[in-house]
Amino acid sequence: MMITSPYNTIGPFFPAEFVEGYDDLTQVEGRRAKGQVIELSGRVLEEGGQATKNTILEIWQADSSGIFRHPLDPRGAHADPGFAGWGRAKTDAEGRYRFTTVLPGAYDGRCPHANIMILAIGLTRRLVTTVFFSDAPEQASDPVLDCVADLQARRRLFAVREPAGAYRFDIVLRGENETPFFLD
Repeated sequence: MMITSPYNTIGPFFPAEFVEGYDDLTQVEGRRAKGQVIELSGRVLEEGGQATKNTILEIWQADSSGIFRHPLDPRGAHADPGFAGWGRAKTDAEGRYRFTTVLPGAYDGRCPHANIMILAIGLTRRLVTTVFFSDAPEQASDPVLDCVADLQARRRLFAVREPAGAYRFDIVLRGENETPFFLD
């Protein structure tokens, strides 16, 4: 007989210990990440603009040189040893989340981006989206971005630059202004 605990499941609730302490991707074993440190934050909203509380977001991205810290990246051995490449955060009562990370580097014809997976109570499946970083979204070229034909929806995949090295990326789960989601 297998005994399960709240730490082996992702619902109907998410324990804080499962999440806290993974929102800073810029430090690994006392080393600091190279590149421009940024804050990526926003809100996760349901249809009608209602905030989602205790939604889990996982982020994975390349380092500032465009290298993933993963054995499947052929350049993985050269990844920044001070950059985690993966993080996890949860939303607060107002649906807000925050990651400290680096501005990802471009690689192989890709626009700088981070991938985000969303797990929330009430979702029948996990959702995956991509946030792109570009000061000229209308000129950005990326094979994933090119899958989104609707220009308004396409613009919703870009983080908005804010003062002091911050970027905002709101995620709308369904309804008007829904964030485009992808199969992974």
